[in-house]
Amino acid sequence: MTTIQVFDPALCCSTGVCGVEVDQALVSFSADVDWAQSRGAKIERFNLAQQPMVFAESAVVKGALERSGETALPLIVRDGQIVLSGRYPTRDELAHWLGSTDAADAPSIFSAQVAELVAIGAAIAANCEPCLKFHYAEAKKLGVSAADMRRAVDLAQKVKNAPASAMRDLAQRLLEPAASAGEKVGPAAVPASASLAAIAVSASPVSPCCNPPAATAMTTDKGAPKCC
Repeated sequence: MTTIQVFDPALCCSTGVCGVEVDQALVSFSADVDWAQSRGAKIERFNLAQQPMVFAESAVVKGALERSGETALPLIVRDGQIVLSGRYPTRDELAHWLGSTDAADAPSIFSAQVAELVAIGAAIAANCEPCLKFHYAEAKKLGVSAADMRRAVDLAQKVKNAPASAMRDLAQRLLEPAASAGEKVGPAAVPASASLAAIAVSASPVSPCCNPPAATAMTTDKGAPKCC
């Protein structure tokens, strides 16, 4: 099994979060080491501040320090041979040295073009007009086709519409019990006061002044119907 040894510079701890300021490179590398070890990789770490004798007893490490001083650290040794000096490796580099064939180790497809398509979608979801104009221009510079940008917009709009659709469905579910209990909902419902008014109007006698029967109509001297 491949063994990778990491010779760290003098550190308070190897996590990168225990100092005054967080060392993001160290934090990322620590996470990558955990990831590799969870897949069975053998990785050993040595801290110059806490294990100086390990540095002195390794011929390759001692030679690197004599040539370059502490700028050689961190030093990455794979099966006794130096593979990297002066910086921490990426997850892809670790995977390569370990010979990992895990699908998760496939090369990243998150290119600059993909990043702009994601940003365009985010601009649509956020209703951010300046964001959309900016990322549209950047995408054009990178050669992203109008068709791909349209796909990103359409997908983002579908995602954006999903919560509104869910809320509408929720409202319908909440109103169903009221409707099944006999409540009238919607534009066809008529207030009770309006119904009573309509009944009263229909039951009222016809005014003889406004619409007098032919046999009893009052007339003026000129013979025209007279309204009281």
